[in-house]
Amino acid sequence: MTSPAISEFWAARRAADPTLPEALPEVWAFGATPAHADALLALVLAGTKTGTASSLWDYEHAGDPVPAAGDLSIILDGAGAPQALIETTAVATVPFDQVDAEHAASEGEGDLTLAYWRAAHERYWREHSEGPRGFEPDMPVICERFRVRYP
Repeated sequence: MTSPAISEFWAARRAADPTLPEALPEVWAFGATPAHADALLALVLAGTKTGTASSLWDYEHAGDPVPAAGDLSIILDGAGAPQALIETTAVATVPFDQVDAEHAASEGEGDLTLAYWRAAHERYWREHSEGPRGFEPDMPVICERFRVRYP
């Protein structure tokens, strides 16, 4: 169910940009906890975070469609309030152990290195995977790039 705040957010975005579609886009938050969602959202709003990574196995387990270039997403803060509208600009699915340093840096986390990215994401998928497959060094990772459309 869509909250009134999300409906109002989308109506305001469409009023400001009539080229946006009528249909409400995907609505989600980064991370697995409210604090993580807020921290990652802050990186997005600062322009530091322009990429994200997801487990293809989690998408398959949930039955969710894989992101595609051109997709819009409303990003929530840790309290579930809409704060940003992003547009996916590129998507590539690669094995975890082949994610490159450029993508790691685009995620804007930690010291921006591939080593940090690998350690943080392995820990994340070991602790928070939605599906039973969890983490594997060669697991398929959806590497997504995006741009902020609002604010």
